[in-house]
Amino acid sequence: MHVPSSLRAFLVGMSLLSPLALAACSDESQQQQQGGGPAMPPMPVGIVTVEAEAIPIVNELPGRIRATRIAEVRPRVSGILIERVFTQGGHVDEGDVLYRIDPEPFRLEVERAEAAMQRAEATQLRANQEADRVKELQARKVASTQALENSVAGAAQAAADVASARAALSTAKLNLEYTEVKAPISGRIGRALITEGALVSSTSQEPLALIQQLDPIYADFTQSVNDQLNLRRAAASGTITGASETEVPVRLLFDDGTPYEEPGRLLFSESTVDATTGQVTMRAQFPNPKDDLLPGMYVRVQVEQGIENAAIAVPQQAIQRDTGGQALIYVVDDESKIAVRPVKTGRIIGGRWVISEGLNSGDRVVVEGFQKVRPGAPVAASDWKPREAVQAAAEGQPPAATEPAAGGQ
Repeated sequence: MHVPSSLRAFLVGMSLLSPLALAACSDESQQQQQGGGPAMPPMPVGIVTVEAEAIPIVNELPGRIRATRIAEVRPRVSGILIERVFTQGGHVDEGDVLYRIDPEPFRLEVERAEAAMQRAEATQLRANQEADRVKELQARKVASTQALENSVAGAAQAAADVASARAALSTAKLNLEYTEVKAPISGRIGRALITEGALVSSTSQEPLALIQQLDPIYADFTQSVNDQLNLRRAAASGTITGASETEVPVRLLFDDGTPYEEPGRLLFSESTVDATTGQVTMRAQFPNPKDDLLPGMYVRVQVEQGIENAAIAVPQQAIQRDTGGQALIYVVDDESKIAVRPVKTGRIIGGRWVISEGLNSGDRVVVEGFQKVRPGAPVAASDWKPREAVQAAAEGQPPAATEPAAGGQ
């Protein structure tokens, strides 16, 4: 094939330039490698600047629900049960009839006591008439002083017999009234422990039923005496502001973690310590209008026992753990480089860890992005915002307020 002379000259020139171009590129690559190449930009991280603040000391303690009042339904007279009136498991009011004991024997006793009362009154009438007659005769010097004294004593004895008969009649009527066994308190009644047809006795050890008052209701919970002493020492030193026992806010959580909607109040803390456990028992009272709380239920009681005046807290996700379980925090130093700092964590409140040691006011703590950086690496720090706030801002809505959730120390 014939190649034009001009094209042949171009190809020859390019063949001469190619080695020079390759050499130049190789020299530039070596220079970049020797110089370290272009520097990587600092990794962006989200930080929070911690400040000392007043944070409530809320302890979450184990507890059990207790009824406010418990009453055993017992018969006050002996007899045969002929009727159960109440609905098992239902609500009863004080004074409601629960059982009926056969009233016929007691009605007969009332009639017998009424007859004895009438006889005593008749005897008293005769004795009074006799005493009046003897007094009149003695005034006319017809009857002796001894006869007068006897007649007056007979009248007094007849009056005593009337009083005794009246008391017996009242007792018989009261026993007749007791054949209707009534509720001593208002509350929820349990199952019937005795059935109709049974012979019951006022001296029996077994109750007929059990009534428990559930509104309001108690929650009994325990706390280590050492924790209480530490709180008192901190309050005495001014580190925390102690709360008055009559004003301590108390909340309740069910066993599954669901919060109970009604707030409670602390009633008292016992002045004795359990010798076997070293725990002190406390009692709180809660409204229970829907009977959601039942005696014997296991609950968690959140009690605010003071306010830490200069506490430092960080978001939970800022805490990391090493292989030994030591809590670590990534901080940004004055040169905008990452540093790792061991800390001591306290309690959790409002989704944040309270840091008892290792952080100072003004420290910049990395909350987001520390997974991609190493200690000593430069970073580009910016203020961290919770996801809820970012999402709310994107939707044009204010961020929802979150209630503090407390944890134990």
